[in-house]
Amino acid sequence: MTGIILRISTFTLASLLVIANATSVPAASSEADFKAAYAAAEATNKEAGGLRNQWTVTAEALADARKAADKGDFDRAVASAKEAEALAKASIFQATSEKEAWKNLEIR
Repeated sequence: MTGIILRISTFTLASLLVIANATSVPAASSEADFKAAYAAAEATNKEAGGLRNQWTVTAEALADARKAADKGDFDRAVASAKEAEALAKASIFQATSEKEAWKNLEIR
């Protein structure tokens, strides 16, 4: 049981660090910055989909990025796209780490 809690805690910590790092975006982002960040986020989310572990919050962050870009707020759009990419990376981490972790469960 302790192993499971440790894995969950490690996963939570890793997710928070990835997301915190993704939300620090320099000011004055351009449309090109948005397009690059959005493409990276979509590609990573597609990879998560291949693992059958896409998170709904990732789709929400991608939608927020698109809405912000449509309004011309590229700083917010880039930040949301980077958040979406971080969430997709965390979902990939979850899928790959849990692929073998279930074998360590104790059956009672």
